[in-house]
Amino acid sequence: MQVPKLNFENEFDFQIKQDKDTFFIYDLVRKSWLVLTPEEWVRQHWLHYYRFVKKKNLSSLILEKKLELNGTTKRIDLLITEKTKPKILLELKAPNIALKEIHFEQIARYNSLIGAEQIIISNGLHHIFADYKDGKYLFLNSKV
Repeated sequence: MQVPKLNFENEFDFQIKQDKDTFFIYDLVRKSWLVLTPEEWVRQHWLHYYRFVKKKNLSSLILEKKLELNGTTKRIDLLITEKTKPKILLELKAPNIALKEIHFEQIARYNSLIGAEQIIISNGLHHIFADYKDGKYLFLNSKV
């Protein structure tokens, strides 16, 4: 399977296997093999980034948590916590999806319930960072 090189300064050692025509990637947090979709490729990069570069414990990484929003069930892609407090909420897209204002609006709605101090929107190639303070978002320049 051809997967794109993503925009991370670090290289990560992923466990990937193939069964017939399907590729799987091992998820350290869920301790299971997941179908390697383009979005999962991005999620696993961020998971490895926070685990191995930022040295976060696996228990501080929350993946695909259900969230009730306006009577519908949604799922957050990745939440980084610190002593159980929400710190960074990530909305992840496949590399071929251009990041747009609707993605910011989506994560801002999710964060209205979660209250993380920072949000990140990423397709693995481009990353948008914003701090949430005093009810407002301040966009940042940052590298991973």
